[in-house]
Amino acid sequence: MVTPTRADPTPEPPLDLVPLPGGVTASLLAGLATGVGALPALLLRNPSARVLDGLLGFAAGIMLAASFIALVLPGIAEANRQWGGPLAGTAAAAVAVLAGAASLWLLERATPHLHFSDAPDSARGPMLPLIAVAIALHNVPEGLAVGVGYGAGDSSGDAVALAIGIQNMPEGLAVAVSLLALGWGRLVSVGVALLTGLVEPLGAALGVAAVGAAAGLLPLALCFAGGAMLFVVSHEVIPETHRKGHEDVATSGLMVGLAAMLLIDAAVGG
Repeated sequence: MVTPTRADPTPEPPLDLVPLPGGVTASLLAGLATGVGALPALLLRNPSARVLDGLLGFAAGIMLAASFIALVLPGIAEANRQWGGPLAGTAAAAVAVLAGAASLWLLERATPHLHFSDAPDSARGPMLPLIAVAIALHNVPEGLAVGVGYGAGDSSGDAVALAIGIQNMPEGLAVAVSLLALGWGRLVSVGVALLTGLVEPLGAALGVAAVGAAAGLLPLALCFAGGAMLFVVSHEVIPETHRKGHEDVATSGLMVGLAAMLLIDAAVGG
């Protein structure tokens, strides 16, 4: 009588590395959109502060909607699925959102930071690196959000990457025009705007790596990235659009951007 042999256990599937190049590439394209948005600064007259505030408000609306519909809400749903109930899952997701915001706040405190409106008209020389660092710092959570979305393995990465790319265009124009106002040349202003967008692939690589290292981190990573983006919107973008008394235009732009992101999500996710 032949004793049946035990079948070998099914080997664990290898770590899927496909999202890493996909996430980094998508984030790179989104970052390049910052430079594309800055190109009109080479050809057109400086837009008014009112127009810029409306464009930045639109960017804020895109980021605000993307934070929730592509990051926080999917993170909560996945947390509830993994941890067996809405209370525990939502509590963990809420902590992750707060951790994302707190991490960016701490990073800002530890990094030289400067608002355009705080810089003197004669700002040159050492001021430019400070301004570039401040802008680049805002783009790290955007790249992180794209990377985490791709690490999730569904359409959320495409939706976030497209949303970030769209909102980067008015942001790039605002950066270039602000540097022009400080006395920098057109090529330098557009070049700095482009370079600040190119830090996004770094954040994307971190996001994909975090999710790839442990699938259980996915809901927390999604909510962490969402919290970081929400911090940028509340702490930087919206106050910047209200500094010069154009709150109505900025708020209108925000609402249009939010509605646009809803349509983007429906088109990409559907």
